[in-house]
Amino acid sequence: MNPHHPGKYWHAIADGRIQCDLCPRDCKLNDGQRGACFVRMREGNQIVLTTYGRSSGFCIDPIEKKPLNHFYPGSSVLSFGTAGCNLACKFCQNWDISKSKDMDQLMDQASPVTIAIAAEQNGCKSVAFTYNDPVIFAEYAMDTADACHARDIKTVAVTAGYIHEAARRDFFSKMDAANVDLKAFTEDFYFKLTGSQLQPVLDTLVYLKHETDVWFEITTLLIPGKNDSDEEITAMCQWIMQQLGPDVPLHFSAFHPDYKMPDIPQTPATTLVRARDIALHAGLHYVYTGNVHHIEGDTTFCPDCHAPLIVRDWYHINEYRLTPDGHCPDCNSLIAGRFDSTQGHFGRQRIPIAINRVRA
Repeated sequence: MNPHHPGKYWHAIADGRIQCDLCPRDCKLNDGQRGACFVRMREGNQIVLTTYGRSSGFCIDPIEKKPLNHFYPGSSVLSFGTAGCNLACKFCQNWDISKSKDMDQLMDQASPVTIAIAAEQNGCKSVAFTYNDPVIFAEYAMDTADACHARDIKTVAVTAGYIHEAARRDFFSKMDAANVDLKAFTEDFYFKLTGSQLQPVLDTLVYLKHETDVWFEITTLLIPGKNDSDEEITAMCQWIMQQLGPDVPLHFSAFHPDYKMPDIPQTPATTLVRARDIALHAGLHYVYTGNVHHIEGDTTFCPDCHAPLIVRDWYHINEYRLTPDGHCPDCNSLIAGRFDSTQGHFGRQRIPIAINRVRA
């Protein structure tokens, strides 16, 4: 399989360069130059994706790890990524993969069909494009999604949502679910700490809500002194309420010192609990605290009668009380999400797999 795969979303410009139209970076390339993501390159008179069919590794995870708490809870998901990223986050928690310019990091090779077969053989409900942003390997992700759907395997994008309109339409038409990383709620944060802009991410969220059937949830990594003020969290939650409605789940997660921000302290659990309280007060129905031990913040409550319906301890489901058609058994309120008639039981395990051992 040739990893230099013809790319979509580009056009020639008057000065002889080619502009990549995948994301708002609008990289303008001479022959042989790579975009800011590093994996999309001009080769002759076209853009190619240089990581097609190559991955940094495959793992079977609980779906709650993506995090998705309302997309077939308790099920397993085959997760993989490639290398590179179209953002430049100084706080990246997966920087060894997403910031890598070493293609030798991509140990595993797998065709879209091989990935779909691996998910099927391992009993996975879905395949997740994650670890680095799947927007930059859109062609590979979309082809894999087609192969998965042919075997009744769902697809999940874990993304920052930084993508242009035409590519956004094509990409999300292949996805069943997404977790979108809303990194902050100020342009200043996005510009200084991610090298990008806020508005395209908000546009993606509005698009997902109003123009697709994709189930999506939002994650915000709270960084002390950068995006964790009551004012900013309140403004973000009010925007979500007004533009997306109360039923989009919101996850707050904790920063740990890494990459180019080693001097910022780890986010205390109390910050996540405070943010959750703000979001609930703003009217959001489903708000979670991630990567800290907080059972209440892991639990799905009925928004009407407030009964605990899915009680989680980390990624393990201790109690599951939804009816087979996704209603609260106490007051019959419909719970937003995608649910099977029975709970999944994958638990909190994480299982690396050797994709090259998969046989059709």
